[in-house]
Formats: sequence, structure tokens, C-alpha cells
Amino acid sequence: MAFATTTDAARTDPAVGPEPLTLQDGRPAAAAFTLDPHLGHLNHGSFGAVPRATQAEQQRLRDVMEAAPVAWFPPLPGLVAQARGRVAEFLGTDVRDTAFVANASAGASVVYSSLPVGRRVEILVTDHGYGAVTMGAERLARRWNGRVRTVSVPLDADHDTAAQIITDSITDATSLVVIDQVTSPTARRLPAGAVARHAAQLGVPVLVDGAHAPGLLADPLADLECDFWVGNLHKFTCAPRGTGVLVARGPLVQELNPSIDSWGATDPFPERFDTQGTLDLTGWLAASTSLDLIGDTWGWDTARRYMSDLADHAVDVVAGAFSAITGEDHRVDVGMPVGALRLVRLPGALAAGHGEGNALRDRVLDELGVECAFTAFAGVGYLRLSTHVYNTAADYESFAERCVPVLADWARTA
Repeated sequence: MAFATTTDAARTDPAVGPEPLTLQDGRPAAAAFTLDPHLGHLNHGSFGAVPRATQAEQQRLRDVMEAAPVAWFPPLPGLVAQARGRVAEFLGTDVRDTAFVANASAGASVVYSSLPVGRRVEILVTDHGYGAVTMGAERLARRWNGRVRTVSVPLDADHDTAAQIITDSITDATSLVVIDQVTSPTARRLPAGAVARHAAQLGVPVLVDGAHAPGLLADPLADLECDFWVGNLHKFTCAPRGTGVLVARGPLVQELNPSIDSWGATDPFPERFDTQGTLDLTGWLAASTSLDLIGDTWGWDTARRYMSDLADHAVDVVAGAFSAITGEDHRVDVGMPVGALRLVRLPGALAAGHGEGNALRDRVLDELGVECAFTAFAGVGYLRLSTHVYNTAADYESFAERCVPVLADWARTA
């Protein structure tokens, strides 16, 4: 999905990236999606992309629903149960521990609203956490006259260093630990497994935010002994929007209730989540279409390897283009890098302030025709690159040639 080159100012001589993936009929992988070919799509990690086949299957299900609503809704919980069984198989979880939710943030909200906490609750989070999930923790703390305590983890901290910092911060006052498995603003892993094991020894429940993990990690819950885990299926697994998963295990499972009290309220977890009134749940039912499309066309291991190799190439090209202009190193050590996500440091103070990343995202889309993600951490602005099967090396080479010089100019005049 390359876009036109308009300047040679930042032309580099990068190593050749991985060969683009193709469909079984030889067409480029992008043909499986409906993304606008006139835009550059370099930010799969935020909102994902739904394949044509999955869109068609969801629309087919909607047509059935609208043709006979009375015939559709009574058996719907059974269909949802079958669908989450397929997703549980993909994630390597027990279907008896697995419920559908709208997204990872919704799953976190379920945990926050259901926990039997007492007054002066203390919730431990890190400074790498996703903003909406942290805000949910703050709301819970306010409700119980408690507080959220934020642990600072250096961006370049390795597994053992990060684990030590976080576990040392758990005290007798800690009521809940919230930790990202893959961080959104900093595109790295955190040692969720080690933290969860330590917290379990202290009797402290742990919520793992695995929003990016499904599809990105081969076995996201392996050796992860946490009480609650939430993940998005609309990101790297390319399911329809509004499709997420809550996995819960341990003594607090039956405290969990969906945000809607419907006719399944008296059912045990997770069955009570299968009944959601008259919500359109066709996205949940169509999720397996995306899982099968990627699995049958390329295989998930091949897809993940391609995304990771392409992300490496993207960093070579984009960071190299910035360096050619600034004379500085724009690579970023994130301590625990992960698959399809990478950071590139932006020049100067570009996007370094609160809210400036979103403003820059909108400007780049409006003026340069590219969908990107910009984040900030510890007062430094970053371009967060994310890849998927429809991306090619040419996408990032085009961005380096056409957009990097513009971003460098914007940084000089900021």
C-alpha cells in the first residue's frame, strides 16, 4: 500500500525488506482488505483492519438477524458460546474461563466494577499503562476513597529489572495490580508473568491488560497465572470492532458480571456474558472468520514472523531517514521488544507534550495522507510503527522518503 514519492531528501539505502505476502491466487495480501489504497496504513496496532471475508460474514449474520429478530435472539447465547469456544481454542485458554466483552477496556471495567474491594483501596499501575484502563482504576479508587499508585519503569528496562521494580512496589496495602502484557504507548512487553506469580504469593489479585496480545503473541496466556486477563480481537487478529475477551481464573471469577444485567444474570461465569439483550453480537460470531483467513492463507506463525521482520526493516528505514537529517540516533531501546510493534524517536520536541501525539496524528493524516500513531513517554515523542500482513517494505520506504523530511521540518519550527 505504498504512496507516491515526492522528494529524495531523505532517501536511504536500506537492506531489502521481506518479500511481500500474497494471497493464494497471487494477489497482494492487501487485496484481502478494504483499506483505502490512496492512504498509507502504518498504524494497524490502534484499530486493526477487518478483512473483506469477515465483513461479508458479519453482514450475512446481520441480514439473518434483521430478517427474523424473534428467531435470532432466543438461540443467540448458544451461538455466542460456540464462537467463544473457537476463540478460546485459538488463545489456548479453557472455554470455561473465557468470556466475550466489547474490548480490553470493557473487560477491565468489568473487573473494576465487580471486585469485592474495601475502603481505601490501593491499585498499582505502571507509567506504561493504557490511559483508559488507568482512568478506570482511578475511578474505582475514588469510589472507595483509595488511590492509584504509579510505578515508574525505565523504557529500556529488561525483564528482570522491570520485574524487580514492579514487585518491590507491591505492599500490604496493595489491593490490585494492573500490568500491561504489551504496552500501547511504548511498544514493549512487561514481565506480566513474573509479576503475577509474585503477587499470587502475596494474595494480591492481578489484572493483565493484554490488549495487543491476541495474534501478536503465539500463546499469550502461557505461564501467565493471573486472576484476570483482557485482550482485543480487533487488533492483530483482525476481528470486527467491538470484539474482545476476558479470561478469568481463581476465587474471584464468580464475582464478575457483564455491564448489562440481562436474562443470563443468574448463570455462572462465563455463560452470563453470552446474553447481552438486543446488542448486535455478530462481530463475536464472525471473529473466527479472521482467525481462519490468516491461519489458512499463510499460517499464524508465518504471519507473525513476517510482521516482525517487516517491523525490523521499518525501523532501519525510518530511523535511518531521521538520522540522515538530524545526525542523531533515532532508534529506541525498549528493553523487551515485541513482534510487529516498534518505536522511532521523533526529532526535537515533536509530539512530546500531553495530547500532542494525537494532534500530530491528525495533521499527518490530513496533510500527508498517512495513518500513523505518535506517542510520548517521559517527555520524549515517538512514532509508533506497527505492521500487519497487508503492509510491505515499500510502505515504510515511501514514508521515509516523503514524510520524514516533513516531520523534521515541523520539529524545527515547533
